[in-house]
Amino acid sequence: MSRPRRVCCIGDVHGYISKLQNLWKNLETHIGPSDFNSAIIIFLGDYCDRGPNTREVIDFLISLPTKYPNQKHVFLSGNHDLGFAAFVGVLPEPGGGLGFKEGWKQYEQNEEREGWFKGDGYEKMHLQGRRWGGKITVKFNAAKGTEYKGSIYDAAPTFESYGVAHGSADLVKAVPDHHKKFLADMLWVHEEVRSV
Repeated sequence: MSRPRRVCCIGDVHGYISKLQNLWKNLETHIGPSDFNSAIIIFLGDYCDRGPNTREVIDFLISLPTKYPNQKHVFLSGNHDLGFAAFVGVLPEPGGGLGFKEGWKQYEQNEEREGWFKGDGYEKMHLQGRRWGGKITVKFNAAKGTEYKGSIYDAAPTFESYGVAHGSADLVKAVPDHHKKFLADMLWVHEEVRSV
């Protein structure tokens, strides 16, 4: 009977490449090269925002299937990643002829306080993209005891990692196509079934 594959779950990288690289090395050391190279690695989302290296984090994640071809990699979407994907326009539009604008209505009372994005392309943007790329008017997050980094999602470092100012529609052009594909291909749900 063969041994089951090791399953590792990694969440909330939030743009910190050095922490991700250190965690990766620690997993390989702790698990051992043989089990690690055949492991199932499930990333639980929130790859972007807060930390300064979102672009490098996504490059790292995209490189894994090539560097570790015997591992299985699963990339789930977190709420921050949803906002990023929505801002760069890679979410599928809702069916039935409804646009994303229909989804704004329920939350319009928050638009001014959260400073929703109103730049180029906002008219066809999912609500979470507008919230993610906006500029929150309240600068202090009382729940966390920290300053907001641009938006309610703390997205300013993600914009900066791609070389554009927070809230700039230029991010859509600055994000490379292979990063957009990564964002578009993220999963919402994943189930691992083990036979006993």
